Amino acid sequence: MRETAAERWSRRIVLTLLAGFVLVPLYAMVSSALKPLRDVQGAFTWWPRHPTLQAFVDMWSTVPLGRYLLNSLLVASVAAIFSVSVAIFAAYAVSRYRFRGRQVFSVTVLSTQMFPGILFLLPLFLIYVNLGNATGIALYASRTGLIITYLTFSLPFSIWMLVGYFDSIPRGLDEAAQVDGAGPLRTLFQVVLPAAVPGVVAVTVYAFMTAWGEVLFASVLTNEDSRTLAVGLQGYSTQFNVYWNQVMAASLVVSVPVVAGFLALQRFFVAGLTAGAAK
Repeated sequence: MRETAAERWSRRIVLTLLAGFVLVPLYAMVSSALKPLRDVQGAFTWWPRHPTLQAFVDMWSTVPLGRYLLNSLLVASVAAIFSVSVAIFAAYAVSRYRFRGRQVFSVTVLSTQMFPGILFLLPLFLIYVNLGNATGIALYASRTGLIITYLTFSLPFSIWMLVGYFDSIPRGLDEAAQVDGAGPLRTLFQVVLPAAVPGVVAVTVYAFMTAWGEVLFASVLTNEDSRTLAVGLQGYSTQFNVYWNQVMAASLVVSVPVVAGFLALQRFFVAGLTAGAAK
């Protein structure tokens, strides 16, 4: 059906409004990062009257931003790698094999997404503290404990999404590999996974982003040494002042690697989500 002029202009107006909704706050961040603190604390102006890059220099010394950045990269990367690794085997088993309890397992994995994460905050805190007191295993205020926490949240959804993607891959590929003498693991790694690259990338991006921007658990289960970026940015707010220009500068800097990675993997991410949803 051919698009009418009214529909075309309506689409353009809606897309323009959506773009403005996204770009105006981004421009405000850039503008504030280029202003000295006295200009940011005054009435907001759209254009920096005294542009400077000093905020991008001072933000590294006001708070230990480098350590926070390293913690976030380590926690998010390890959580994503473990989540994807476990999800691949679990999803392949659910997709390709029929076993007792398969339906119960699938429903249980999906039902975990119904509960708000805050319900698990106090139990995890008590488990980590008591386990540390009883065994000496330091999970509270450690990056290891934070990785385990994020893994418990991203793993169920990762399994569910990969099951849908594996189901969309023809079983004839598995049968052909088995005829050639390939076992289950060889079939998975040499036949199924190469065809499931978009789905695996989508799951990896999801698991990474879940850990990268999480605030609630990171603010309770970490200390100064294991703190991540999402919580560490609060350090720019002191008892007497808020360094808004440095907050904006730090937010822009820490967003660059995430945005760049997402744009580079966007085609895989969209393809993976679409295939899993269609199935």
